[in-house]
Amino acid sequence: MSEASEKAFALFTAAIGESEGTGEWFEVTQGDIDVFADVTHDHQFIHVDPEACATMSPWGVPIAHGFLTLSMLTHLSASIPVNAERLAGIVMGVNYGFDKVRFVTPVKVGSRIRVSSEIAGAELKGDAVQVVRSMAVAIDGEEKPALVAEWITRLVYA
Repeated sequence: MSEASEKAFALFTAAIGESEGTGEWFEVTQGDIDVFADVTHDHQFIHVDPEACATMSPWGVPIAHGFLTLSMLTHLSASIPVNAERLAGIVMGVNYGFDKVRFVTPVKVGSRIRVSSEIAGAELKGDAVQVVRSMAVAIDGEEKPALVAEWITRLVYA
């Protein structure tokens, strides 16, 4: 174990239950949805066909793919201030996975979303710290979140 990983582990452990903050708003456009549909080959009408949505969808407009919203966590969380002390000596961070992902409310085209993050857990793994963050993606004007998830990352230290 490196000294940097041990120090980071202590800092993350002390922060369990604390909010890391809330990121900036991001507008989900039809262009974003269409590009995601092309990449994933998921062209279900509820995502890509505004005319069909107007008559057949319960939302009346296209909605973002749930996995598009999930994949936006990296971008959405980039605007949350970082505690630099926790990252001292970091070599890289990698996605380890997710627990308890739930798509609560559809994200309608043109909606603005943002994420809030809370440290939910930390585990020392040699020269790495495995961090669990509770993430909630809010939709501007909606009571319930778009998604909630526990995002697990492994931070490797020198």
